[in-house]
Amino acid sequence: MPFRLLVGLGNPGREYRDTRHNIGFMVLDRLAEAARAGWQTEKAWQTELARDGETLFCKPLTYMNLSGAAVSRVASFYKIPSAEMLVVLDDMALPLGKLRLRGNGSSGGHQGLQSIIEHLGTEDVARLRVGIGAAEPGGAVEHVLGRFALEEAAVLQQSLDRVLEAIAAAQTRGLAAAMNAYN
Repeated sequence: MPFRLLVGLGNPGREYRDTRHNIGFMVLDRLAEAARAGWQTEKAWQTELARDGETLFCKPLTYMNLSGAAVSRVASFYKIPSAEMLVVLDDMALPLGKLRLRGNGSSGGHQGLQSIIEHLGTEDVARLRVGIGAAEPGGAVEHVLGRFALEEAAVLQQSLDRVLEAIAAAQTRGLAAAMNAYN
């Protein structure tokens, strides 16, 4: 079953635009651009939404750690169960460019995903983790809120291309097939 709600995690605001923590927003922006779908701000839900046919794209405008409230409001209004959602997020436990697609599980320490799990009341939410590389010891905050280095640009672009391919595969061939091809 295709995903009806694609959520990209990030932080709102110009100062966070190109940071590692905003890779979910980067992916959703690419998806919307490819679909020629315009973003609309939904202040009541604290989100930006775009649509491609039956698929809704969602960027929570809360800060990362509060993403669940916005996602649950959108899911509730559109009557989208967690089984029909895919969350795209950054993961510093994965090397830059590595993808990890899963159908469920814990947050793995990612506060944005944890917020979604708590608000939806289930760990049964598909997620696509995009590797942003490891932080120096004690430097996690600076790492995730930092920008990609110039020498990482090519790997980042290839990674974003693979993410779009993985999402397309999940939408057309199913999650299991996409996991086999892209993990």
